[in-house]
Amino acid sequence: MLLSIALILLLGMFMGWLCKKIHLPSLTGMLLTGILLGPYVLNLIDSSLLNISSDLRRIALIIILARAGLSLDLKDLKKVGRPAVLMCFVPACLEMLGMVLLAPALLGISVLDAAIMGAVVAAVSPAVVVPKMLKLMEEGYGVSHSIPQLILAGASVDDVFVIVVFTAFTGLAQGNRVSVKSFVNIPISIILGILGGFLIGWILAKYFEKMHLRDTVKVMIFLCVSFLLVTFEDTFSSIIPFASLIAVMAMGISLQKNRTEVSRRLSVKFNKLWVAAEILLFVLVGATVDIQYAASAGLLCILLILGVLLFRMLGVCLCLLQTSLTWKERLFCMIAYTPKATVQAAIGGVPLAMGLSCGNMVLTVAVVAILMAAPLGAFFIDATYKKLLK
Repeated sequence: MLLSIALILLLGMFMGWLCKKIHLPSLTGMLLTGILLGPYVLNLIDSSLLNISSDLRRIALIIILARAGLSLDLKDLKKVGRPAVLMCFVPACLEMLGMVLLAPALLGISVLDAAIMGAVVAAVSPAVVVPKMLKLMEEGYGVSHSIPQLILAGASVDDVFVIVVFTAFTGLAQGNRVSVKSFVNIPISIILGILGGFLIGWILAKYFEKMHLRDTVKVMIFLCVSFLLVTFEDTFSSIIPFASLIAVMAMGISLQKNRTEVSRRLSVKFNKLWVAAEILLFVLVGATVDIQYAASAGLLCILLILGVLLFRMLGVCLCLLQTSLTWKERLFCMIAYTPKATVQAAIGGVPLAMGLSCGNMVLTVAVVAILMAAPLGAFFIDATYKKLLK
């Protein structure tokens, strides 16, 4: 396992640096590193590490969402208002609709199979979007109209909505009824996640005020509490709907509101943690990619991904109607909401594991979506933000 970790970090850093040199996003190099080292090409990553890769990817997500929460000002979120709420589900719904309309014609699959495929592909990737939006906030681009904050808020909730819809559609394919309760649980889980996160953040703020601890110790406490929240969701999700990743972000926002100086210092610490976490996350996402599936996809699969991304961009455009944003700012929001990686890597193989007839095709489309939308989305965000935002 130690050799695998060394290869992942060293080659991931090198390939990321190489891609930056040729003006490509560093995550492109990390994804390629994962594909090369993974079980479908060179098979140099220890199987014991691959067995816990989903947990490691989740830890990386916790780090970046904690960093986002510590950097977000509640006043900025309040300014965003209605569009932020719509961004949580409208673009995903439009993308799923696009898949249902296009996939049966292009790939010859049933409407239900297309709906399952749409639910896999429709999630935006916080792992790509959040670091990019934090960079914009640090540089001041789009901040006056709260554009990075809008995209951060929407992307963090988008995944919760999509995964619930995916569970409903796969249940239908297995002959189960769609549970109304599962859809009612979406807003409940989000609300409980926000309330729980704010309460725990307030408690941590009071604790840090009374106890004089090193910032490194505070980061460890924050991370451990985050792990406990995720474990709580995994253990009790059937009893109490609870969105733990949203709770982690809310905890950071609450701490930032109550202890601004502490949150600023902790944000710097999390930035340093993200250096290693980013490499682990994207290399392990790349390791889940079966390049043979991607190669067998063909032009129709690529056209399908491009088609559904247009539906997603239309959804973002609808969310921003009657706002004060310029057409350039709206165009940037549409571009920034396209990257895909983590959710597709996490659930792309689930239909195949369930024995569904569409399993191979869903996995193929998920792989192509990662390879196309993650690097292209990151590239266009980097290439356009200075031109489209003030």
